[in-house]
Amino acid sequence: MLLVINQGGIILKDAIIVVPDENDFAFADVLQSLGVNRNVSMLITYMRGVKEATSREIEIATGLRQPEVSIAMRTLRGNNWILEKEIKHEGKGRPMKAYSLQIPIGEIIEFFEAQKRQESAQMLQNISKLNELITA
Repeated sequence: MLLVINQGGIILKDAIIVVPDENDFAFADVLQSLGVNRNVSMLITYMRGVKEATSREIEIATGLRQPEVSIAMRTLRGNNWILEKEIKHEGKGRPMKAYSLQIPIGEIIEFFEAQKRQESAQMLQNISKLNELITA
């Protein structure tokens, strides 16, 4: 899909932006059901479907605002899941950054699986402890 970002009649940029489909929204919903923050789940979902994206492309495709993208990106950075590079451009202003997943999406899913297994084991241990306490 070709999307022309137009501001005040001036074409700023032509870009091909991948737009999430029904499967993507289902993927994000499942992540959220695991307790993943909505913005983080949208970011992971979007990044799994693209080779590389700028913050602005992520905003447009996901409907997240710039601060939401930045905060969600911190989570991915904190887990070493994202690769960040600067894109040089002419003119003044902040340099743009492009992002890509640093690890396969399967490894991110494995992270959540391990996390949920650990939480489940802790809950089962707590239930066993309760049963021990009522029989004591």
